[in-house]
Amino acid sequence: MSSAKRRRWHIPASFTARTTFNPIRSIVDRMKISPNPEKQMIALSIGDPSVFGNLDPCNEMVDSVVNCIKKAKHNGYSPSTGYVKTREAIAAEHSYPLSPLTYKDVVLACGCSGALELALDVLLNPGDNVLLPKPGFSIYQTISISRGHEVRHYNLLPERSWEVDIDHLESLVDDRTRAIVVNNPSNPCGSVYTKEHLEAILEGRLSFFLFFSYHYCFKALAQNCDLQCFWVYHKLCTSFLPSFLFPEKVFPGYKFYPLAQLSENVPILTCGGISKGYLVPGWRLGWVIIHDKHGAFESEVRQGLVAMSQQILGPNTLIQGALPDILAKTPQSYFENTVKVIKKNAEICYEALLRIPELKPVMPCGAMYMMVSSV
Repeated sequence: MSSAKRRRWHIPASFTARTTFNPIRSIVDRMKISPNPEKQMIALSIGDPSVFGNLDPCNEMVDSVVNCIKKAKHNGYSPSTGYVKTREAIAAEHSYPLSPLTYKDVVLACGCSGALELALDVLLNPGDNVLLPKPGFSIYQTISISRGHEVRHYNLLPERSWEVDIDHLESLVDDRTRAIVVNNPSNPCGSVYTKEHLEAILEGRLSFFLFFSYHYCFKALAQNCDLQCFWVYHKLCTSFLPSFLFPEKVFPGYKFYPLAQLSENVPILTCGGISKGYLVPGWRLGWVIIHDKHGAFESEVRQGLVAMSQQILGPNTLIQGALPDILAKTPQSYFENTVKVIKKNAEICYEALLRIPELKPVMPCGAMYMMVSSV
């Protein structure tokens, strides 16, 4: 057949593929810049603590992974929700006296981004809306728009260390609202909310909502929504909590309050991972933790999380196998030193930016990010 008569194929991409857009990754992945060869480039756009080699995993973490490899007991498939011993270790680390957990409350995922996918997918249908912080981490919008969710943004207040504009938040809620993301400690703002501010978010008209939580939190209408909390930074950002294996810290002078401790009635999905707190984002292990005192998730959401976890047959088994030792053996001094380094770097950047008349930086309270406005 001549080339002129050959059939021309056009295969359209799916709705999900056509509507998936991560603005950060799109810019960074396509960036082709030739820096001044006489100067070392400092990339300020990369939220990866491992890139420059000044924040490495500690020996105890590396040894845990090496020992797991040598034992050769974690080379096959795990259960889709993860090994029981790994889920038990995570449950023990995130239990509170008033909110105890078991391994059945933990579902493992491929990094915290994978946990976010599970949490959003299990709660929202196409046409439902989710309320996201502005400024906020772009992955929420990337996931939701690709699923046909409506995205609405509520304002954060820079003059109040990026607290939630609660009046604006309430004004966005309607009968199709299924989740509200409350990001604390914040990515990218670096803020750490007070107990009083978190309680204010939970009260009033918004008290009729359920939540997600991740140090970003989703909050939604009680009859059809939930809250997610994401704990990527919990080893860097949380305060002293005796129920954790190790005391947690934000920058000195601040204290972190997990929403699971502050709410008596709201069911919470906490999404987290080892990427930032342990400085190993490439190890790709995350989790969804179910805080559900009154059984709101029992009939459908728990089973839904299990069903969706079966799409990928579980995350990295080597890191799963090593995680109990990583949690148990990583010394508290490792986290303390990491906090000191990040805080010192933040202070250097803040003081330098203050000297530029056109810029107004906001000093972070407990994360590896800083927001800067132009004046």
